[in-house]
Amino acid sequence: MVEKKLTKKEKKELKKPENYVNRELSWLEFNYRILGEAKDKTIRPFERIKFLGITASNLDEFFMVRVASLMDMVHAGYEKTDIAGLSPKKQLEAIIPKTKEFMSSQYVTYNRSLLPLLEKNGLRVITRHENLTEAQQSYVDDFFDKDVYPVLTPMAVDASRPFPLIRNKTLNIGALIRKQDSEEVEIATVQVPSVLPRIVHVPSNQEGVQEVILLEQVIEKNISKLFLNYEVTCAFPYRIMRNADLTIDEDDAADLLKEIEKQIKQRQWGEVIRLEVEEGIDKELLKELSKQLHVEEEHIFAINGPLDLTFLSKLSGLDGFEHLKNPKYTPQPVPELNQEENIFEQIKRKDIFLHHPYETFNPVVQFIAQAAVDPQVLAIKQTLYRVSSHSPIIAALAQAAENGKQVTVLVELKARFDEENNINWAKMLEKTGCHVIYGLVGLKTHSKISLVVRREEDGIKRYVHLGTGNYNDVTAKLYTDTGILTASDSIGEDATAVFNMLSGYSEPASWNKLIVAPIWMKNTVLDLIRREADNAREGKQAHIIAKMNSLCDPKVMEALYEASEAGVKIELIVRGICCLRAGVPGLSENITVRSIVGNFLEHARILYCYNDGFEEIYMGSADWMPRNLDKRVEIMFPVEDKQAKEQAKHILDVQLADTLKAYLLQPDGTYEKQDLRGKEKISAQDVFCKEAIEAAKKEKDSHKDMRTFEPITADTGI
Repeated sequence: MVEKKLTKKEKKELKKPENYVNRELSWLEFNYRILGEAKDKTIRPFERIKFLGITASNLDEFFMVRVASLMDMVHAGYEKTDIAGLSPKKQLEAIIPKTKEFMSSQYVTYNRSLLPLLEKNGLRVITRHENLTEAQQSYVDDFFDKDVYPVLTPMAVDASRPFPLIRNKTLNIGALIRKQDSEEVEIATVQVPSVLPRIVHVPSNQEGVQEVILLEQVIEKNISKLFLNYEVTCAFPYRIMRNADLTIDEDDAADLLKEIEKQIKQRQWGEVIRLEVEEGIDKELLKELSKQLHVEEEHIFAINGPLDLTFLSKLSGLDGFEHLKNPKYTPQPVPELNQEENIFEQIKRKDIFLHHPYETFNPVVQFIAQAAVDPQVLAIKQTLYRVSSHSPIIAALAQAAENGKQVTVLVELKARFDEENNINWAKMLEKTGCHVIYGLVGLKTHSKISLVVRREEDGIKRYVHLGTGNYNDVTAKLYTDTGILTASDSIGEDATAVFNMLSGYSEPASWNKLIVAPIWMKNTVLDLIRREADNAREGKQAHIIAKMNSLCDPKVMEALYEASEAGVKIELIVRGICCLRAGVPGLSENITVRSIVGNFLEHARILYCYNDGFEEIYMGSADWMPRNLDKRVEIMFPVEDKQAKEQAKHILDVQLADTLKAYLLQPDGTYEKQDLRGKEKISAQDVFCKEAIEAAKKEKDSHKDMRTFEPITADTGI
C-alpha cells in the first residue's frame, strides 16, 4: 500500500513552533549531559573534575557568542522569532534563569560531591584562606611576598583615577578601602595574574595528602599589603564576560586580515554580558562594581565557590593520582598502512579508512610530509580551519614550498577564537613561498580536504585526503573523527575543482562524487531523505542513520518529520544541539535521537541510507545547521570502497548499541540515560579502543610470523 504525500495543510502543521526546541535551550541540555558525567559515581574522580571544568569552559563560550548575539538583537530592536517561536528577548528570559540553575548545580557537584571525594583520595583543596594552618599561613605569606606581590598592579579609584578597563574572562579582586583618617570609602581592584599558576601547593601535615589553595585566596589574605595607609573594609573576587562575537562587514573590509586583527583586540573590551561574584559579597561593593561595569541585576551571577571552574582542567592534570584517572589511551597504527612503504603506492592500491583517535593521526601528517620531500610531487593544496600551536602539517607545507613545490593553502581567518593563531600561520606560510588564501568573503571554509598532485610513469595522479575533523594533531587525540585517503580519479578531479573554486571563484557545473555546500549540499541531503520516504510509501524497507554534532536546519528537520510519517526508520546520533523532537506520536514516532558523551569528543559526521538495499554511506565536515549548509564551504563525500563502507557502518552500529554513555532524547526535549536492567553494558568508545588495539596487535603478529629469507653474502663465511 502506497501512503499519500503530505498535503499543504499537513506540511504547514510540521512548521508549528511547538514541534521544535529552541537552539540555545537545546545547547544548555547538552551542557547538562556533560555535567551528568561529572556527577557519575562510576567514573574516576579526576575524570569527573575534568568534565566539570569542560562545562565551565563551554558556558563561557556560550555567553561570549550566543548570549552576546541575542543581547545585540535585543538592543537593535530585532523581534523575529526562532523556529520554536521565541523572540531574542524571550530567549534571554528563558536562558538566564536556566543558566543560573545550571551553575547552582555545577557548584553543588563541586562542593558536596567532588571536594570531599578528592580529600578522601589524598588531595585537599583549601577553599578559604581562613582555613590555613599557622604553618601554611606563614608559607602562603612568604610565597605572596616573593612571587606574587611583584606581579600585581593594585588600582585605586578616585576623582583622578577612573575605574580601569577590566579584560574579558579575567579574575579580579574588588575591595572597598578607606584612608585611616577618613570615613569615605573608595573602590579598588586588582587583577589575579594569569601568568602565575592558579593552583598553589602548600605544605601538608598529613602524610600522603597533597594540599592546594587557589591564587585569589593567597592575594585576598594579603590584600592589605597592596593598599598601605588604607584600611581594607572588604575584598571579594569577581569576573566578567564580555561580548566576543566578531561582527565584520566583509563587503566594506578592504583587507580582511587587518579587519580581523582589529576586531580581535576589540573583543577584550566588548559589552559586559555577565558579572560573576562570590556569594555573600558586600552589597556596597557589588553596587559599585555593577555601576562601573554597567551590568544590570539579571546579568549578575552569585556563586557559592571559586569563580571560573576552568582551573579544574589543570587540577585534573596534577602529577600522581594515576589511580584516580583513566589510563591514557595511545592511538594505534592503521592496520592497512605499512610505515616502511611509500604512502602513495599504498593509497593507489585501495582507499584507506581512518578512525581517530582510536587510530593514529600520523598517516594524515605523513601524507603531507612525504609529499613535501617526494621529487615526483608537483603540488599540494590544503584547507586549514584549526591547527595546533606546533603543527607538523604546517611545517611540512612550509618545507614543500621551500623544496619548490606549488603549495596553495586556504587558511580560514574566521575560525572562532582561533583567528589570531591562524593569522600568524598564514603570515608564516606566505613567507616560505606558499600561496595563501584568507578564506572567502561572506563564507567560512570549514571543509577538510588536502590534494597532492604527483607525476608518475603513466601521467599525472591525484591523491586526496577527505575528513570530518580539523588538521590538528593535538585535537586528533581527543576528538573522534573519520576520513579517507584515496587515489580515485573522479574524487581527484573534484578536489581540483574545489581548490579552483576557492582560489578563482569558478563554480563547476557539476561534480563527480563530492557534494559541496553552500550550493549543492542541502538539496542533496533533502533528496536523500525524500528518497527514503518515497521508498517507505511504496512499502519498501527504508532506513536512515545520521551522526553529527548538531541538528537545527528547519528544512532538514521538516523532511525528517515527513519521512518519519511515511514510515522511515530514522536513527540520529547527535552530540550537541538538536532542535527536533523525537518520539512524538503523529510527528516523529519513527525517530530516535541519542547523544554520546564520553572521554573523547564525538565529532564525526556520517550518513547512512538504506536506498532499497543499495546502501549508501557519506561522511563530511558539515552538521545539519543553517550555518553549515548555507554559509560555509563544506564537503560531503561518498564512501565507496567495500571495506571502508563496512568500517563506517560498524561505527554507527556500535554507537547505536551503546548503553552506558548514550543519552536518549525524550519528546519534551530532555535527555535520559537508558535503564540498564537486562541490557549488556556497552560503551562505544571503549569498544573502538579495544578493537583498534586488537587489530594493531594482529597486524604486528602477522608480520612477526612471516618467514624471512636471508641472502648469502661473503660475510657469512659460506
